[in-house]
Amino acid sequence: MIDRTLLREQPETVREALDHRGDDIDLDNLIDLDERWRELKARGDKLRHERNEITDRIGELVADGKDEEREAAIEESKELKAEIETVEAEATELRDELDEQLLEIPQLPHESVPIGDDESDNVEDRRWGFDELRTIPDDVVPHYDLGEDMDIIDEERGAKTTGSGFYFLKGDGARLEHALIQFMLDVHREQGYVDIVPPVPITSESMRGTGQLPKFADDAYRLGGRNDEPYEDDDLWLCPTAEVPVTNMYADDILLTDDLPLKHQAYTPNFRREAGEHGTETRGIVRVHQFNKVELVNFVEPAESYDRLETLLGEAEEVLRRLDLPYRVLELCTGDLGFKATKQIDLEVWAPADDMDDGPDEGGRWLEVSTASNFEDFQARRAGLRYRPERHESAEYLHTLNASGVAIPRVMVAILEYYQNEDGTVTVPEALRAYMGGQERIEGHEKVGESALGAGERE
Repeated sequence: MIDRTLLREQPETVREALDHRGDDIDLDNLIDLDERWRELKARGDKLRHERNEITDRIGELVADGKDEEREAAIEESKELKAEIETVEAEATELRDELDEQLLEIPQLPHESVPIGDDESDNVEDRRWGFDELRTIPDDVVPHYDLGEDMDIIDEERGAKTTGSGFYFLKGDGARLEHALIQFMLDVHREQGYVDIVPPVPITSESMRGTGQLPKFADDAYRLGGRNDEPYEDDDLWLCPTAEVPVTNMYADDILLTDDLPLKHQAYTPNFRREAGEHGTETRGIVRVHQFNKVELVNFVEPAESYDRLETLLGEAEEVLRRLDLPYRVLELCTGDLGFKATKQIDLEVWAPADDMDDGPDEGGRWLEVSTASNFEDFQARRAGLRYRPERHESAEYLHTLNASGVAIPRVMVAILEYYQNEDGTVTVPEALRAYMGGQERIEGHEKVGESALGAGERE
């Protein structure tokens, strides 16, 4: 959450930043709540001080044997106690209301973020890999058709067992995914990341700590309850991204400067109720409800976070470079920033099969496979993530960053389309061959069952 002091002392700065994001938030109400809370708190402190003075005076009256005055002082003390309880109860109620509304306020954009309304105003920084493209078929088969023909992606059976937006990977499809997972983990291990295997169910408190709740409750999979029902701090949700459990590992902890920067990587399945879009977004494995990725989470001192953001971006880029997949780097504008981030940079890989209006001149489309994000102290305030600059100094909020390292299904899409050959096979990128037992091509498998003959299907 944003710093309450900033809201209190620089409301116009906050208002302007939220306007750039396109967020319509009643700041006046928040400021009024904060003023009323501070007034009540000050009143409560004053009343408590008066009661302490009376308590001291009662002791003196007892010692002096002034019983009548003592009784009057005791009665006054009781009245003050009752008033204090009323004032503090009202102050607590206001504080809780203020905290609840602050949880709905997004992070403020960094001054370097380009101002814009939506994704059309994002700024392309550079492209990589387009100078020496491999030879691909004139008509690249989209991954969803190729995967079905090869019998390595099975959306129909995924929908049958679980529902729309879920799928099976089979044979070389599953093998390719396993290879990508291990390859990415190895790349980031070289970069100094410590491996984490986190729990997949996570609490409401953890979801709130990283900013998934309350804003994005509708996008999450809740265990044992409906999303629109009230939830408790210890209710469980399926992991939407490893960022949540890994960041909350250190909730309410105090790290030391010697611990930082702290770099963790975690591979997890991720679950999101994304409805997708019409057209090609509803086919294949570009936008699904369950997907795997390797997540990179960083904990750093505030002064280092923007240098670390650039380094983090490069660490994610390294995966695409070693796979020799063309991509571009895109700086997100204020209107397209995520709720929690002060600055974000996207990596978008090139998938050549489906032509999109905003695709490159070579045709095809861009697929976002990683967003390097700096949250500054936004998550740290929510989750209580602090560090001590020196052992004798007061603890301060640290900064958190993350990036996908990278989203596996979309990289698979890019491989199946960009490494496609005229004969319908797919060349395995050289960097992955050691992870696939030396296999150089994916040729697919024979389908099984009567459906392979086009028969036996239910009417």
